[in-house]
Amino acid sequence: MSTMRSTTATTSSVRSNGDVIEVSNLTYRYPGSVEPAVRGMDFSVGKGEIFGFLGPSGAGKSTTQKILIGLLDGYGGQASVWGSGPGEFGQDYYRKIGVSFELPNHYLKLSALENLNFFASLYDGPAVEPMELLRAVGLEDDAHTRVAKFSKGMQMRLVFIRALLHGPELLFLDEPTSGLDPTNARKVKDLILDQRAAGRTIFLTTHDMATADELCDRVAFVVDGTISALDSPKELKVARSQRMVRAEYRDGGGSLLGSDFPLDGLADNADFLDVLRRQRLETLHSKEATLDDVFVETTGRSLR
Repeated sequence: MSTMRSTTATTSSVRSNGDVIEVSNLTYRYPGSVEPAVRGMDFSVGKGEIFGFLGPSGAGKSTTQKILIGLLDGYGGQASVWGSGPGEFGQDYYRKIGVSFELPNHYLKLSALENLNFFASLYDGPAVEPMELLRAVGLEDDAHTRVAKFSKGMQMRLVFIRALLHGPELLFLDEPTSGLDPTNARKVKDLILDQRAAGRTIFLTTHDMATADELCDRVAFVVDGTISALDSPKELKVARSQRMVRAEYRDGGGSLLGSDFPLDGLADNADFLDVLRRQRLETLHSKEATLDDVFVETTGRSLR
């Protein structure tokens, strides 16, 4: 498995090789439901891109993913992957995609290694060595343990690496770091970045803004079945940031103080320069919006 990672990418460079997923005016209503789960979505996902689909539970994220992997039919509008709609998906399509579901779904009486070996046997062609994948997420010592004895976090790591077994070109990941402690979440994130570095495309659904901010080339904010904003995390944050700099410093008595200064004309701001020259500076940072801030502003909702 590749250990090379590229943690930065521009939208133009990511999408220069064409779009893998194209969605236009997508709608879906579950049978018996009054309100549609998806209401006229439009987006595309470029080859080699990590595309984040962000929003609270019930926003339409998983429904859209299920349409794109062929689990739901009867939708309106257009949806295609590599130029084919879900109704045209065949065996070749499922050899080229990997899916990690939000809830673990394993054979509980089998060990972790037995689970991976079984699922690997369903695909033609070479598979990634299961022990290599188990090692990558810290499960090598539990390879021969029955999955029924696994914690939720262990099962989440197992369902994630199961999606990587056959070296898919496109990954659909639903809350891949849910229930993981920071150490194991880091391992999963590193593997996701490795997949992008290898040229694979990733469709990531989550309500974890920090994970999306760290991993995604572009993000779409989804609320009530519609997309309220779509751009790179950096552009979304910069567009809604205060053009201010906050300096925190110690005065002569050792007290921690803070002052805000306009970003424009900062190099000639006498008060700011006085702080730099006369005070013990502790921190200096711009007042950049977070993705949480952007989400609240664009949707009027909070994920918390």
